[in-house]
Amino acid sequence: MPGRVIGRFHAALERRLPEQRLFLRSDTETRFVRLRPATQAVALAGSAAVLAWTIVATAILLMDSISSGSAREQARREQATYEARLDALSLERDKRAEEALAAQERFALALGQVSQMQSALLASEERRKELETGIGVIQATLRRTMTERDDANQRVAELAAAASEGPQLAANGGTPPEDVAETLGFVTAALGRTATERDAMAEVADTAKAEADEIAYEMKLLEERHDDIFTSLEEAVTISMAPLDKMFSSAGLDPDDLIDQVRRGYSGQGGPLGPLAPMIPPGGDADAERAGRILEGLDRMNLYRLAVEKAPFAMPLKTSFRYTSGFGRRWGRMHEGIDMAGAQGSPIYATADGTVVHAGWESGYGNLVKIRHEFGIETRYGHLSKVRVEVGQKVSRGDKIGDMGNTGRSTGTHLHYEVRTGGSATNPMTFIKAANNVF
Repeated sequence: MPGRVIGRFHAALERRLPEQRLFLRSDTETRFVRLRPATQAVALAGSAAVLAWTIVATAILLMDSISSGSAREQARREQATYEARLDALSLERDKRAEEALAAQERFALALGQVSQMQSALLASEERRKELETGIGVIQATLRRTMTERDDANQRVAELAAAASEGPQLAANGGTPPEDVAETLGFVTAALGRTATERDAMAEVADTAKAEADEIAYEMKLLEERHDDIFTSLEEAVTISMAPLDKMFSSAGLDPDDLIDQVRRGYSGQGGPLGPLAPMIPPGGDADAERAGRILEGLDRMNLYRLAVEKAPFAMPLKTSFRYTSGFGRRWGRMHEGIDMAGAQGSPIYATADGTVVHAGWESGYGNLVKIRHEFGIETRYGHLSKVRVEVGQKVSRGDKIGDMGNTGRSTGTHLHYEVRTGGSATNPMTFIKAANNVF
């Protein structure tokens, strides 16, 4: 039975693929090759398989090319979105810097106005004391004048009584009438002068009281204006401090510890003009205490500004790039930074103030720059094509330190960027994202 099936199969092949002969002629002889139906079938099957493999491979390549084009287009769109975000953040940072500068200018103007108002208050206080002294003198004079008036009235009554008894007193050898009349005239004139002085003193007292009321009203207006100015300054300081506190906390840094370290590094003072800010004694008036708190807030903002320069919140690249690898485990190993791919030779910038502690080749990293910053932070910039700094060099945030390259263990042109805190690797995106809403 199997032999019969095989025979039928060969017969069908012979009908479809009859036996062929290929003649090969040379100068001396002629040879031929017999192509059996089975051989032809095997050759056709192999050709069909090769053709099918070619079609499938071409389709896979086309699909990969199409998907790669879509990925590149998506990457370009993401890059454009990121650059737009960076531009918006730069504009927002400039706006916040202008607002901070304007707030400082307003505060300086307010301090000048407060100084002028304090001088006016001191002058008004001196004037009030002078008026109180004058009023006291006037009251004493009035009391003395009234006493003298009462004495004069009593004397007039006595003289009048003596005048009524004049003839009898004259006969008995008493005071002559001419002397009594003269005395009465003198007393009357004295009483008139006293009354005039009393009225003048009363008028001066009324004027002084009116001036005192007016000064008290002006002092009240000045106090209200002081309160409005202090309230505006306190709100401005609070609003400006909140995003800075949030930025440092998001980056895992203690704001109070940072402020203490920066204050210790910038503690110099002195000079012939004395301190820059007035010392506010404890237990003073409320306005002085509020002014002291505002000065402390502005000083903290200035210390924050110094701390920002010393922590890696900036971007190491300012040209176009795309993220190609993040922080974390990759292929079973820990990737302790982020990779940013860009054009060959793209400038690399320091992300914070610091000191260069390594500038050269290091295994795996290729050309590497290490910068030590304040607060126990270190940044690393690997795979550079060229190093532009030296060991021991002081750099500031935004200084160019090298060019992007493909040195060391690298599969393409990119920057390997690391941030280490206390010797341990930290995700650099923590600092970059923390600064998104501030700069």
